Amino acid sequence: MSNATEAGFDTGAIMGGLYGDGIIARKGAFTKAWVATLKEDIETLFAEARARPGGALERGPSRYYVEVHPERIRGFVELVTHPWVTAVCRAVLGPDYKVVEAGFDIPFPGAMHQPWHRDFAAPEATLVGRRLNSLAFNITTVDVTEEIGPFEIAPGTQWDDLAGGDPMFPDKALYPRYEARAQRKLPQVGDISARSALTIHRGTANRSQLSRPVFVLGVDAPDARNAEKHDLQVTQGYWDRLPEAVRAHLTCRVVGALEDIHQAHTIEGLRMGLTPDQA
Repeated sequence: MSNATEAGFDTGAIMGGLYGDGIIARKGAFTKAWVATLKEDIETLFAEARARPGGALERGPSRYYVEVHPERIRGFVELVTHPWVTAVCRAVLGPDYKVVEAGFDIPFPGAMHQPWHRDFAAPEATLVGRRLNSLAFNITTVDVTEEIGPFEIAPGTQWDDLAGGDPMFPDKALYPRYEARAQRKLPQVGDISARSALTIHRGTANRSQLSRPVFVLGVDAPDARNAEKHDLQVTQGYWDRLPEAVRAHLTCRVVGALEDIHQAHTIEGLRMGLTPDQA
């Protein structure tokens, strides 16, 4: 295979998008039937998470995040072996990339604008080395409209240095920069995106009567440390059934029985949303 391509996808275009805007997407990567199964799994897992203390983390009013066990997602293997997903990971993170996070985010009706933020502090590899060493893949389970609280991102801001202030939440004096760049994303069922979680973004207010579940897959380069914030687990039986190509790229604990996940990636600054006027 040419160094210019990964699984038929242009490496330069992948890297150009993620190093430039900080987000790229693949339309129609999955069938509607596959996404419908994913949505069913998310709904089941959310009900279970809400029934136990600390199972669902608040990310603002009527907005929740839940980390999940890969084997509870029926399409997990199809997701992590999708040619576009593996091509993006290899192009940006190198051949030894690791899947470190599986979860979902749901803004329900009444969810407010989030403050502009990045998902974690920028590492030295990015601020000094000018290199991306992690990616987040997002898969919508519904057709997104303006009313349902779309994801909004400020392209190119993955390189912003927030030194002197909060490393994740920019000072409001910088908001005009993000507002001027802001793009609202309206993916449809079957689409998948990849982004740097350092690119400044926010969830917007859900003014509809529908929820917007989105699956999240977090992937690291070997030098990144985001696995420390998560607790990916698989049972021995599931591990043994996984293709070697999946096991080689999975950072997880192999356990006798699945344990409740005590998710460490709490983002306190997102627990209080903003009204549209405040935003």
